[in-house]
Amino acid sequence: MPRLSRVLSLFSIGLVGAVATGSIAVSAPAVAPQVPDPYYPMDGNVGYDVQHYDIHDTYRFGDGHLSGTTTVTLVPSVRLTSFNLDLLLAVDSVLVDGVEAEFDKPNKHELTVTPPGALPAGTPVEVTVAYQGVPADLDWNGESNWLADDREVVLMNEPHMAAWWFPSNDHPSDKATYDIRVTTAAGREVISNGVRVGRTVDGDQATTHWRMAQPMTTYLAFFAAGDFAIESGRAHGIRYYNAVSEQLGASETKSNLDLMRQSARITAWLQDELGDYPFATTGGVVTGLDVGFALENQSRPTYPANMPLTIVVHEIAHQWFGDSVSVARWRDIWINEGFASYMEWRWREVQGGATTNRTLRDYYSYYKDVRGFWRLNIANPGPALHNLFNTAVYDRGAMTLAALRNKIGRADFRRLLRRWVDVNRADNATSEQFEAMAETVSGKELDRFFQVWLRADGVPPNKDRFGL
Repeated sequence: MPRLSRVLSLFSIGLVGAVATGSIAVSAPAVAPQVPDPYYPMDGNVGYDVQHYDIHDTYRFGDGHLSGTTTVTLVPSVRLTSFNLDLLLAVDSVLVDGVEAEFDKPNKHELTVTPPGALPAGTPVEVTVAYQGVPADLDWNGESNWLADDREVVLMNEPHMAAWWFPSNDHPSDKATYDIRVTTAAGREVISNGVRVGRTVDGDQATTHWRMAQPMTTYLAFFAAGDFAIESGRAHGIRYYNAVSEQLGASETKSNLDLMRQSARITAWLQDELGDYPFATTGGVVTGLDVGFALENQSRPTYPANMPLTIVVHEIAHQWFGDSVSVARWRDIWINEGFASYMEWRWREVQGGATTNRTLRDYYSYYKDVRGFWRLNIANPGPALHNLFNTAVYDRGAMTLAALRNKIGRADFRRLLRRWVDVNRADNATSEQFEAMAETVSGKELDRFFQVWLRADGVPPNKDRFGL
């Protein structure tokens, strides 16, 4: 996710700017999900694993009211006499395997469910929650994440978004599959993750059904509804679905559709770089709302209008780095953002711009005297949003990878990236796992390298500066 301030900083720097890739299957070390996350202790819940979300939401544009029923299919990992889900909306009822259950909201973020009887470990359970409210009125952890006007709504934010529209185990380490059905005025389009299954009209209302068949983290689930120009089909061997808000006007709608048409080409190029695309469809959504950032919603990123093409590269690169391979803990965010930023550099290079190594040196020259840029430990930046999504996480993350390519050589670096996304496909991972894999692939001891580039408080010394 590039914040707008980061996009503008790239323009002001004026930099333009690789790495090629082979697929090797090896066993990955197990990562215990870190729930609750130390950065956000109220996120996520222990004692169960969610397998599937079946979401049925109705949204009214007139007053911004949302109501819905979501069935969460979960498997207890221990015997449960009660459990929690994360939800900001008011709850009307809860069923556990079709039987009414007691529930409570001890605070506005938590829903505590007490089933009629204890749930045994290992047996799947269906928990059906009915809820309603006005999401625009809700805030949590200093975030007011609902984005809507009287013609359009788009659900996009990180690290939190799910609690505004469905109950969940809201942490990246608990991934699940999804069916998402949204009912709204029949004249509006609804776009979501994955493949559109169908649309049914009932009077002045229509329900659109989308399905994400590959595991997805909760903050990447989304829907957008409003007046959109839609294009779908197949290009470069990849299925796509693009949508652009008609609130932008005819000229901007056309230019942004032209931009979204590049999604399939970029996806195909990244597939050559990194290995098979992880999902069944690609594309993008351009909103007419004033959102100020883009987000890598799984299979279909969302954008403000008129983004540079490199930001489309960034968000589609996230489909491998962040969506398929997701963080195990929020502290590992650089393995999302630094990797996606690095692929921007690679794209510039193959398009005839500066080489990746030239970009590394230009960034170093630009930042070498910016003390705060080197002070942040980007492998553990802290939970404050200005740290979690700090420019250093993006740019120093990309610099780390470019320097690592120099350190271990292009061939090993190519193997490393492809192995990383292959081994951890549809799973979660940590920075330490990536560091260990880099040592395994290259046969080099890299503790000092990663200490200098990720964690040390200071500019990399001369001999480590460019990984040479």
